[in-house]
Amino acid sequence: MSERLLQLKQELHKGEQEMARLDRQRQILRDTMLRISGAIQVLEEMQAPGLSAPAAPEQPALSATA
Repeated sequence: MSERLLQLKQELHKGEQEMARLDRQRQILRDTMLRISGAIQVLEEMQAPGLSAPAAPEQPALSATA
């Protein structure tokens, strides 16, 4: 009976490790899908009639002082 108990504990430990691995994989996939969704939204907004790509912000001229 103690041998079976040991087997079950080992199986439980393996299951917990697999669950943790899958949780990490799910989070990575969720992050990737969020980035893709954001990229789609930006591209759709850029294609909307009457809209053009935003101009690059102007940067102040650097003065060379010595």
